[in-house]
Formats: sequence, C-alpha cells, structure tokens
Amino acid sequence: MDLKDHIRGVPDFPKPGILFYDIATLLRHADAWQVAMGRMAKVVRAYQPDMLAGLESRGFLMAAPLALKLGCGFIMLRKRDKLPGPTVALDYALEYGSDRIEIQADAVEPGQRVVIIDDLLATGGTMAAGIALLRQVGAVVPAAAALIELSFLNGRARLDVPFESLVAYDA
Repeated sequence: MDLKDHIRGVPDFPKPGILFYDIATLLRHADAWQVAMGRMAKVVRAYQPDMLAGLESRGFLMAAPLALKLGCGFIMLRKRDKLPGPTVALDYALEYGSDRIEIQADAVEPGQRVVIIDDLLATGGTMAAGIALLRQVGAVVPAAAALIELSFLNGRARLDVPFESLVAYDA
C-alpha cells in the first residue's frame, strides 16, 4: 500500500505558500492506519525502546497507539503550561521566533530508552529540542521517527540520532 495515497496535501495552510500534509485522511482509513502503524512498529522496534515520546500534538496520535502495539510506555512532550505537576522545560529557536516544550519531571527514569515520535519532520527544530529535553531528564534517545519527512528541508541534519520515516516528500 502506498501511504501517500491516503495523505492529503492542503495548499496555503496554515498560511500562503505552505503545502500542509494532512494525516487526518490516513487516520480515518482503517486499513491505511493499520498499515502505517505496522510499518512504524517494525522500524521503531529495532531500537528497543522502553518508552515512546510523542511531540504535541499530532505526534501523540502516532506515538500512543504505537507504544500500545510495542508494549512500551508513552510520554508527552507538550507546549508550555499544559502538563500537571512539576515539569522540566526547554526553550528552543524556531525559524521565526522561539518556543518551549515541557515534560513531567518524573516521566523518565535515568537510562530508559526513549524513541521520540512525531507525525512529520520538517526543519527538525522541534524534534531536536525534544531529543535535548529527553536527555536533560536522563533518557537515552536511540532514534527518532515520523510518518512523514519533508526531505527537501533537510531536518534530519539537525538530529544527532538515527531518523526513520515511512513517507518522504522531496518538494
């Protein structure tokens, strides 16, 4: 099955000149969703994770069911002030400004293997920040993965771990 057949391109979203790759069309197609999760499980399993970390918010849609399929835990990397209890935060630069992601302070035990997951890798800034945050709380990050990679943006060059994707767009 070609997963690209189930991913809709939406021009000029969220602003003019951007082609948004919408995974909602894949999520609502049961067979395509099953195939995508099966392929992701095969790729991620090779890194022997104890946990999967999903990046807010579409990364949650990928990482939570994948963690269930792999029999490992799931943790959320969220935007500012979205997690209850004590958190650890990391501010990071974007192309036009900055952002912050947070993790619950007790989410990871030192030395646990955590693969970070998102729906899409673009410039790599958020994924790189997620890797740094996980390491800050003691995780070992053996790899990162996403359903889609915008390879023309070369985001994987910003990552210092192996990166896996199921679908790549070259333009």
